[in-house]
Amino acid sequence: MKTRRLGKTDFLVSEIGLGTWQLGGDFGPIEDMDASTILANAARLGVNFWDTADVYGNGLSEHRIGTFYGKPDGLVVATKVGRAAALYPDKYTKGGVRESLEESARRLCVESIDLAQLHCVPRAVLEAGEIFGWMDEIKAEGLIKNWGASVETIAEAEICLEHEGLATLQIIFNIFRQDATESLLDKAMERDVGVIVRLPLASGLLSGKYTRDTEFSPTDHRSYNRDGQAFSVGETFGGIPFEVGVELADELRGYVPEGQRMSLFALRWILDHKAVSTIIAGVSRPDQIGVNAEAGDLPELPQSVHEKLKAFYAEKVRPAIRGEV
Repeated sequence: MKTRRLGKTDFLVSEIGLGTWQLGGDFGPIEDMDASTILANAARLGVNFWDTADVYGNGLSEHRIGTFYGKPDGLVVATKVGRAAALYPDKYTKGGVRESLEESARRLCVESIDLAQLHCVPRAVLEAGEIFGWMDEIKAEGLIKNWGASVETIAEAEICLEHEGLATLQIIFNIFRQDATESLLDKAMERDVGVIVRLPLASGLLSGKYTRDTEFSPTDHRSYNRDGQAFSVGETFGGIPFEVGVELADELRGYVPEGQRMSLFALRWILDHKAVSTIIAGVSRPDQIGVNAEAGDLPELPQSVHEKLKAFYAEKVRPAIRGEV
């Protein structure tokens, strides 16, 4: 597994990381043995960046990572803070943030968290700016080693980038969500901020496996947040109506080399952007980790393909996205 430097941290992280929202059972029940097998497969394949959050299964995802035996050398665990009911949407205090992080550290079985990310906190809180100072202070206290922010929009990312202590920025970025290429990625590189990509396959649309008739579990956000009923619409299918997304994915097949998985093509497109440190890809089956890891071994896409995909996005995809990007 190839590695990249994670912004201004001291970490070298795998190009393909592991998203662990599913380990909290939020996509449907998952047994302890299945969760352990996913983590073991990630460790075996050299996937050393694991992304979680305190609200994934109300701490279950963190607990499973913390109690997993067989963690690889060099493992970097990133968690998030700010969406628990004790803080969100308007009860943020330094003490409350610290307490949430202390609870995460206990579940992760560590004294100091590798990376703590502000978890899609409201823009008004980011604009006020106090929370960034709190994170600096909590880092100085030793509870966290680095801090970053996971955001929903480009505008929120821009706010976070103004703060020197920011080590990483987690954004929605994929072939169906290309706006970060306009200036955000360059700014992140200039400020030595590592970019962590989530939703690399647009909630699975870019796997090319869905049809208009595909159904998801009622506990899966692709069911209950399909139109933004529970949280930001952009977090599900990138804000694209599902049926439209299926049609766009079918059209995208024409750009994928014959015999190549569309999912690997989509991951390779992301990795071609040098500002990206790692991609967090969630998996429901242990074997999917190995498939995702193959993206790093593929050659970079020709610039002509990037140009065609840019035009495809501008003409076909961007007009279909709901909500702010």
